[in-house]
Amino acid sequence: MAEVIKMPRLSDTMEEGTVAQWLKQKGDKVEEGDILAEIETDKATMEFESFYEGTLLHIGVAEGDSAPVDQLLAIIGEEGEDISEILEKENSAQAEDSDKKEDEKDSKEEEGSTEENKKDENDESEEDSDESEEDSEEDSDDNAIPEGVEVVKMPRLSDTMEEGTVATWLKQEGDQVEEGEILAEIETDKATMEFESFYEGTLLHIGVAEGETAAVDAVLAVIGPEGTDVSAVLKGTGSDKNKSSKRKKDKDSKDSKENKDDSEESESNERQHEDASGDRIFASPLAKKMASDKGIDLGTVKGSGENGRVVKKDIENYTPKKQDASAKAKSEKPAPEAESQVQTYTPAGEESFEEIKNSQMRKTIAKRLGESKFTAPHYYLTVEVNMENAMLSRKQINALPDTKVSYNDMVIKASAIALRKHPRVNSQWTGDTTKIAKHIHIGVAVAVDEGLVVPVLNFADQMSMTQIGGNVKELAGKARNKKLQPKEMEGSTFTVSNLGMFGITEFTSIINQPNSAILSVGAIVEKPVVKEGQIVVGNTMKVTLACDHRTVDGATGAKFLETLKRYLENPVTMLA
Repeated sequence: MAEVIKMPRLSDTMEEGTVAQWLKQKGDKVEEGDILAEIETDKATMEFESFYEGTLLHIGVAEGDSAPVDQLLAIIGEEGEDISEILEKENSAQAEDSDKKEDEKDSKEEEGSTEENKKDENDESEEDSDESEEDSEEDSDDNAIPEGVEVVKMPRLSDTMEEGTVATWLKQEGDQVEEGEILAEIETDKATMEFESFYEGTLLHIGVAEGETAAVDAVLAVIGPEGTDVSAVLKGTGSDKNKSSKRKKDKDSKDSKENKDDSEESESNERQHEDASGDRIFASPLAKKMASDKGIDLGTVKGSGENGRVVKKDIENYTPKKQDASAKAKSEKPAPEAESQVQTYTPAGEESFEEIKNSQMRKTIAKRLGESKFTAPHYYLTVEVNMENAMLSRKQINALPDTKVSYNDMVIKASAIALRKHPRVNSQWTGDTTKIAKHIHIGVAVAVDEGLVVPVLNFADQMSMTQIGGNVKELAGKARNKKLQPKEMEGSTFTVSNLGMFGITEFTSIINQPNSAILSVGAIVEKPVVKEGQIVVGNTMKVTLACDHRTVDGATGAKFLETLKRYLENPVTMLA
């Protein structure tokens, strides 16, 4: 009996896999334990072995293609066995899943749309349905991929990557490409990484230009034999825009015919919603009313809605052109009495904004920190540490040859040892369970031009302060040069963020999930302190612990800070 092999989940965060290479081909004999294929996950490329023996009857995912976890990967059975029923069943199951996702998407869009939009677009729905039937008929025979042509899609280069930006193309259209050569440098949400080709041939098409962004699995490039016509391949992804343009033209022509049959009064009203060329201006009823109330010509307003449709925010943000304002000023001459009166000063200026395209890193920071802040109940504990002994110890350590230790290194070391005594702080919330890590991996927040990255010091409790300092310096340098690898930013169990070098004395941080806590370190401040009943000059530093109340109770966090303070005020105890 034939056995169905599905795309395996080879890592805890894997959602889909890419077949890098098939080591068995259709018709080959397969023994139990043989390597079937090399599968690229979100973290590494791994070998996938067969748990069955027989003949490889079907390959469901071609080399270079991606498929979600649990989708049909291959079928193994007896030679000559009929598998048509299995394929039909699997295809129908995938089609149902696809339809379900589309239905969910449509329902969300319908819930989010307003009654106003429904009214405006009601007349267009019948046209769109007819045209979509025609389009499906036209495209049915156009999407076949020519022999030898491979479609390269935007890869998932990190566990959190949802879209990528092409920083540089190292190959151009028409260039020869060998398997293993670097095609492009792709900016992910964490770093800029080189992307190599799994195929050889000629680069026939570039789907994402330098500086542009595309979602994972979007068409990145097409590779194949020189001179191959790939227009049919691209038509499936590129023709939608042409069809949309064609639909808009047909719709405009139909609207213009309907307008000719209207009464004189309706023609007068419609003329107010036409631009200088006579084309109809699409606007929501609310936008039309607001424009009428404010005396704004809709023909001068640039719409931000679908098909250039003018909506409420376009009217609210509308700024008249300078030439219109000057012409209006000339036509409206002040009365003689107004000229003689003293005018009060009214500030005048132009409101403007500069739009900066968000990088993948900035989008990920917004998403991850938003999820953390709105799902984890944060609370904060602050303690002030006497740094006199720490300053003296650091001075003595740095007096040694080839030795350099920072206060941040001392804080990381103290945190790592304190976590040994308070393992509950070194935990993760998973819903049904709380995972308490037996290892101590400390993430160190590093500021870069695009935002913030958190490289990880693995087994930080086993490192000396000099080793911590060397590793932090190396990782920070990689982060600023965009050379950090995804594996160097994964697996933290606790995080330290230090803004003391900027003169910040105290602040709170957002927890870097799935961690349960993050330590915010301020600057060392020289201030009057009470010592043995006398006011003397002292040096203190404030540290604030942000905790997830689902895993770390207030008393647990307070005891952790108490231990941390003891280590920092007496650094020699860290050696015990």
